[in-house]
Parts: sequence; C-alpha cells; structure tokens
Amino acid sequence: MTEAWPALPDGSRLALREILIHGVLSRAEIARSLGLSRASLTRAMRILVAHRLVVEVGTDVRGATGRPSELLQASTGVWEFLGVKLTKDRLYAAVTDLGGRVLALHEESIAATAPESLADQISAVTDRLRKAHPALCAVGVSLPGDVLSRAGESIVAASPFLGWRDVPFAGMVLERTGLATFTVNDVHALTAKEHWFGAGAGRDSMVLVTVGEGIGLGLIANGQVSTGEHGRLGRIGHLPVLGGGPDCGVGHSGCASSYLPSPVIVRNAGHEGSSYEQVVELARNGDAGALAAFEDAGRALGAVLATAAHIADPSAIVLTGDGLPVYDLARSTVDESLRAALAPYTEPVTVQVQPFEFSEWARAGAVFAIRRLLGE
Repeated sequence: MTEAWPALPDGSRLALREILIHGVLSRAEIARSLGLSRASLTRAMRILVAHRLVVEVGTDVRGATGRPSELLQASTGVWEFLGVKLTKDRLYAAVTDLGGRVLALHEESIAATAPESLADQISAVTDRLRKAHPALCAVGVSLPGDVLSRAGESIVAASPFLGWRDVPFAGMVLERTGLATFTVNDVHALTAKEHWFGAGAGRDSMVLVTVGEGIGLGLIANGQVSTGEHGRLGRIGHLPVLGGGPDCGVGHSGCASSYLPSPVIVRNAGHEGSSYEQVVELARNGDAGALAAFEDAGRALGAVLATAAHIADPSAIVLTGDGLPVYDLARSTVDESLRAALAPYTEPVTVQVQPFEFSEWARAGAVFAIRRLLGE
C-alpha cells in the first residue's frame, strides 16, 4: 500500500529542501544554511530519518572545525513520484525518485481530450507504472493552460489547446488514482524543475523562456515560482517586439507570435506544408526564405530576452524548448538584438541554453509534486 506523505514541521521540511537542492550535505552545513541550533537540527533530522526521507551515507571532514560530520542524502526507493505532461495529442509520463532522478519514462497518444477521458487515461498509465514502482505517492500533471486555486481547489481555468474551461482536473485524477495530485501550467512546472534540479539550482532569481509551438516565460523571484494572480504570468506571446511585420493571427502585427513559434517560422519561410524540422534543414542548407524567417525570429527572441531582463532583473535567463534551432541558426542576431534592446547601464545578461526533451516536461510535473508536498 502506498504511504501517505507525512506532515513535516518547518525545520524538517527546510532541511529536506536543502538536501534535495544541494545533494549530499553534512549536518553542520545544513545547520549553518538554515541557522538552526544543534538541538533543533537533531530533532528535524530524526523526523526525516524516521520517515525514510533521508539516509546517512558516512562521515566527512567539512568546514573550518576539522571535525567529522555525518553526511545525509535523499533516500531512494521509498518515495517516488509520477509526472505527466499533456499536449494536444500526446501524453508523456516520468517516474522520479525524491531527488528528481528519472526512473522510468512512458509516452502514448491521447485518445480524447475531454477531461474525463484524460483523467481515465492518466489513471490507466498510473496503474501500469505502479506495477514496477509501487512507491508512487503523488502525481504532478503539467499542461498548457491557466491553473489557479479557488477555495483551496486546483482548477484549470482555461486551456485552449485542450479545449477546457474551469476543470477541477487534480480532483478528478485523485479520485481515480487515490494519489495526491497537483496540476500546473507546463512552463511554470519546467521553471520549478530548473530551479531545483537544473540551470537555476541555488539561485533566488531566474527567468525561463521556452520557444516552440508557442512562447512561454516562467519566473523565480525570491526563491519562489511566481504564477500571477490568475495563473497567467509569462504570457509573452503577444509582446510587441518589432515594428510592422506579419499578423500574428489575432490582429497584432510585430508581436513575438508573429515571428517566433515554430509553425509561424514555417509560414514566414514560405514553406507551408513542410515540417519545422524540414525548414530547419533548409535554413542550414542556405535556403533564403528559411534563413530570413530565422533571422526575424532571432531578432524577436533577442527583444523578448531583453524585456525579461528589464522586468525581472534575474541572475540568469534559461532558454529551452523544441524551437531551440532559432538560437542555433540566428545566435549572432539574437545576441545583437538583445544588446540593442537593453537599457544603458543594465548588468550583462547570462543566457543559459538548456537542451530540450519532451520527457523533461513530464519530469517537471513530478518535481512540482515534490515541491508542493514540501509546501513550495
């Protein structure tokens, strides 16, 4: 039978968070980081060990005292988590351990996008994965859409890709699986994952920008994932970036969605009917229309990155998504556009490119579930 996640006092919760983010730590390092007394740390760690959330892995001499200190790391095999990423036609799933390490991957076509059908499909995937991973204790579902809390209940307020409005999807999956379930916007989930287990680990501020079918932005501020009042933070698709230009599809000209999404690049390249991958290959082989479309996309991306830097003042910007060929093909244009759009005296912006795989979106759902169980 699956164990229920324990209620942890603040000291234990914060100590576990430190171990998850920073890996193997000594008791002394945890105490210094959190400002805990030896007695408080002892109580906190006793609870974590009792619930098999952390294990001792020997001793080491760390710090200036020269004294050996017990080393601790997150446990494996006791607590496991299922992450699910939904697109308009595919379901991606990942099982992770408490440290966010992937233990299993699965993907399949979505049979129907009706909420009841997808909840049933996730339940069937959960049952299948549970056979090899009986320690599953929670599910995190990341999806394209606005997710917010109403009266303590998680609601998918709107998801145009799935055709949903006001769907209590977390409750529907909980009812079918019996597992604690959390729903989250997919870009916000990916931001949370990168903050703990990726390019943003250890940072108090970070912006994540995704490019692909659409454009998204996630924000870490003061060490927390920001989602906005209505779950819509990061809607940068219609940010004006270049004067004039093609219509984005909703009456704007010159916004990010006029240039950056993968289907738009295909259209702007003059190769409608081709796939994005085919247009990327055409650009690499010198096709004039494809190269021009990627140059325009590069200028738009530079403006988006500069706007993110001006608004959030992050310590780093992480760039990812299945549209990353924009950065590969037009990097000098992106960099030039970014520099030109930055205000004078702005600190240099660090852009970290994170290789993209759809499985990472599923892993992000699992990491989001871990963070929510820890009160993040």
